[in-house]
Amino acid sequence: MRKHNILVTGGMGYIGSHTTVELLEAGYDVTIVDDLSNSNPTVLDGIEKITGQRPTFYQESCNDLDAMEEIFAKEKNISGIIHFAASKAVGESVQKPLLYYRNNIVSLLNMLEMMEKHDVKGIVFSSSCTVYGQPKQLPVTESAPILPATSPYGNTKQINEEIIADAIHAGVPYKAVILRYFNPIGGHESAIIGELPTGVPQNLIPYLTQAAAGVRKELTVFGDDYDTPDGSCIRDYIDVVDLAKAHVRAVERMLNNESKEQVEYFNIGTGHGVSVLELIHTFEKATGVKVPHKIGPRREGDIEQVWADPTHANKVLGWKAVKPLDETLRNAWKWQLKIRGQQM
Repeated sequence: MRKHNILVTGGMGYIGSHTTVELLEAGYDVTIVDDLSNSNPTVLDGIEKITGQRPTFYQESCNDLDAMEEIFAKEKNISGIIHFAASKAVGESVQKPLLYYRNNIVSLLNMLEMMEKHDVKGIVFSSSCTVYGQPKQLPVTESAPILPATSPYGNTKQINEEIIADAIHAGVPYKAVILRYFNPIGGHESAIIGELPTGVPQNLIPYLTQAAAGVRKELTVFGDDYDTPDGSCIRDYIDVVDLAKAHVRAVERMLNNESKEQVEYFNIGTGHGVSVLELIHTFEKATGVKVPHKIGPRREGDIEQVWADPTHANKVLGWKAVKPLDETLRNAWKWQLKIRGQQM
């Protein structure tokens, strides 16, 4: 039987590369499209080193419709798409809203057009818990109201979810699984791939590990006066490999027609809220390394606290987060040492 070929947009990025590894190990063929605007070409070697397979790779922007036409014409057997390609920093989106709207919305429109034209069976969309805004009730279930976004980044995720729902309502033949994830952290246990931001990291863990390694002077905790036990923001931190496995399950569910629903929504999180200060202390305990940090002012666009109720994903999708936080943080540190050429 011919293998299913899954197109992974943004597949050279942090979550995309870990998901590509899990797809290959689950027996899928993978085609990656990535413009390398926030990723590194060496990631392809890492994927091959872990899996023994080298996915087909196109260095193109998903916003380039002509380039997408060529890829879909060439890769005739694409069964499904996992759409990661997007700009993803909350703070930066407040500063550069037009960049975010163009990158994150046009790329999805192009994918959906290609799907209908080339008989692709389904799409797994990389969404975010930011669609819930600051929820009135915690933990957050999938039936929680979608509140006004607190950043252009969050707004693009809301708009894209609406675009997918509208396309399906209009009678397109494909299915969609929308995964709303919480805060992905960590790296592959092999330390062959991990989070590799270009320039100054916009995400907490790479900044934290760089501060611990002495690459950055210190980590700034944005606010300690929130209405939380220690005053810092609370998030649901999920291991990136656990998250990657959720995508493989979503693809499987879609291609096997396991659901009568044409569009489904799942919260992908651990179900546990951890504050920023708590995370720093857990990292220090897990690795024995101190993290120089200071308290700074609150950052525009940040939500006070949010964590998932993952019951729906556990029961219906058949997926569960399993990796303990201390192990995830040790893997993040192992990766930081690897890119600095040191050993743990």
